[in-house]
Amino acid sequence: MTVVVRTLAAEREREWESFVERAPAATFFHRAGWRTVLERAFGHRAHYLYAEADGRLVGVLPLLQVRSRLFGHSLSSLPFCVYGGIVADTAAAGAALRAEACRLAEALQVDALELRNREPSGAGWPVKELYFTFRKPIDPDDEVNLKGIPNRQRAMVRKGESEGLRCDWEEGTDRLYRVYAESVRNLGTPVFSAAYLRLLREVFADACDVLMITHGGRDVAGVLNFYFRDEVIPYYGGSTGAARDLKGVNHFMYWELMRHANRRGCRLFDFGRSKAGTGAYSFKKNFGFAPQPLPYEYFLVKSARMPDVNPLNPKYRLMVNAWSRLPLPLANVIGPWLARSLG
Repeated sequence: MTVVVRTLAAEREREWESFVERAPAATFFHRAGWRTVLERAFGHRAHYLYAEADGRLVGVLPLLQVRSRLFGHSLSSLPFCVYGGIVADTAAAGAALRAEACRLAEALQVDALELRNREPSGAGWPVKELYFTFRKPIDPDDEVNLKGIPNRQRAMVRKGESEGLRCDWEEGTDRLYRVYAESVRNLGTPVFSAAYLRLLREVFADACDVLMITHGGRDVAGVLNFYFRDEVIPYYGGSTGAARDLKGVNHFMYWELMRHANRRGCRLFDFGRSKAGTGAYSFKKNFGFAPQPLPYEYFLVKSARMPDVNPLNPKYRLMVNAWSRLPLPLANVIGPWLARSLG
């Protein structure tokens, strides 16, 4: 069969979605709705490629072009997402998508093309060894899941319960944004716009919810979650400075999410990605999740080396330290302008 690569048009979005739903290697971040979210929230240009054979869609590759004076010019699958890359029914379809992505990267004269694979591709491209993902089955029995959390962390879950923490499932994202903005500012990271979280909730309304954790009627933590097939993916979460005076806030939150996901019929908890050597990496590992390397790969166009835009890069250390000391209202005004280029 002859394979042809085309750019996604609105009339084929439903077919794209059906392919992603059935393809074993596809992820939530391959869904077509991300094109709407990322273009509307950040103004970047999307290039959603699909492979077609005999009139049937047989492969997909979502791409977003990000141009920034501070952080470079990239074509990536997919920025603002932890996974991406090529998903195809056949080797021929995958090869056609890869070739077209390289051609597009050269035509756009980007610094590099990035594919955020969850599994190695075997293409022989340079691979960055920085991020790890954490995925673990959810048993139908909550007691089995609780016992799967190591003793010390399980005690922190119980501590959170005894501290009087409460769960609140929220329809909107405004409460979460206030918590999340404070949390990322404290970490020295620019926050996204509030409109971005609202768009995620709107576009993925069938597969997205918000869990807030309160103490004494006050929000102390929260997390926005995605659902895909039988997986739950806590994605944007954080806690306030007030949570530091309590014990087990994050332990309690993620345990309650696991229980909730179990009731929804989810059978896999995807804790997302973290960088080795960070607090988030240690938290997830200590919670009973085994780290799995994410083989992000690169096709270099104008750049001589793989891009390294991350807070651990010494180049950005001064910025991170300064940002964590900014007054929160000021950080919330400036942050979205910077964060739109930090995919």
